Amino acid sequence: MSHGKIREEKNCLNCGHTVEERFCPHCGQENIEPRQPFYFLFTHFIEDFTHYDGQFWKTIKYLLFQPGKLTREYLSGKRQLYVAPVKLYIFISFITFFVPTLFPHSEDNDNETTEKHSIQKQKEDKKEQIAKIVDSIKSGIASDSQNKNDSIFIGGNGVSKIQVLEEVISKKKILSTHKDQFAILGATSMKQYDSLSKTGGRNYASLRPFAKKIFYLQDRGLKRKEIVGRFVETFIHTFPKALFVYLPIFAFFLWLFHSKKKWWYFDHGIFTLHYFSFLLLSTLIFILGSHLTSTFPSYTILTVITGLCYTALFFYTCAYFFIAHHRVYENSKRISIIKGSILFIVNFIGLLLMLMILSYISFITMH
Repeated sequence: MSHGKIREEKNCLNCGHTVEERFCPHCGQENIEPRQPFYFLFTHFIEDFTHYDGQFWKTIKYLLFQPGKLTREYLSGKRQLYVAPVKLYIFISFITFFVPTLFPHSEDNDNETTEKHSIQKQKEDKKEQIAKIVDSIKSGIASDSQNKNDSIFIGGNGVSKIQVLEEVISKKKILSTHKDQFAILGATSMKQYDSLSKTGGRNYASLRPFAKKIFYLQDRGLKRKEIVGRFVETFIHTFPKALFVYLPIFAFFLWLFHSKKKWWYFDHGIFTLHYFSFLLLSTLIFILGSHLTSTFPSYTILTVITGLCYTALFFYTCAYFFIAHHRVYENSKRISIIKGSILFIVNFIGLLLMLMILSYISFITMH
């Protein structure tokens, strides 16, 4: 593997010692020319992370397909053959964050959003005008002598109040609750929500930030399906952040459930870094699979195959922890299953709470 053109001089540019071969025996720096072609910046970056000599790919192979082996190898002192745990986690986390940005965003373009907003505004205006007429009829303001020529203008067209009432009674689509919109505690707009919250109690106050964001997105012309899609996308992208925050907590629970003399907190940290790196890789595979399958035609057989693949990935991700825990901590299968189950449940609840908090924050700040 060549990282660059080797210098003819045998003095190390870093420490001044004599370099007999490629690397300085004193400081380890490679004795290459300080000036290289421009593409060297990129090839050197890739080589540093992937180590074409097999270090990176061997690490990924063990991480994905041999749960626990990478941690055992590292703790036993075989560290030069594999990527360091912290470096591995940072690199995989970076890729998991970066790759989704390469795909087209699900958000509609500005023209479509503006058009949707205009249509939505017209519908709201029609509803308000019709509601006023209905209220006037109910209160007796509209008398029996009212004729069909007593009309209002809705969307530029003259419509008699009798026609409006008939439309309401026959439950026309214009007054029905839209299937592509959210209704929160009976409200379909922020104005209605604020009105209901005056007598609604604490539920309205606690859900107000969530309702405000929902109605804001709907006012921009987004439909229910689009909002849900954005939330799912935000949830998936929040997962790496939640894992990073939860790293020391996960290692702490491992420390509590194992011998303090045999296993140091450092050992649990290595196990945690490797396990969370696997979870990030699983998330990345899911993201790539989602974007890939979205380009496929909607055939039943493809949908079934995709569902089976996602199900298999989910169960493998769950089983991975138990297999890795058994191999690393070398307990009997019975003890390993008991400890692993308790740790899995405790950390699942803790991670779920972390995800809920971060997802809520991400959703509220979403544009």
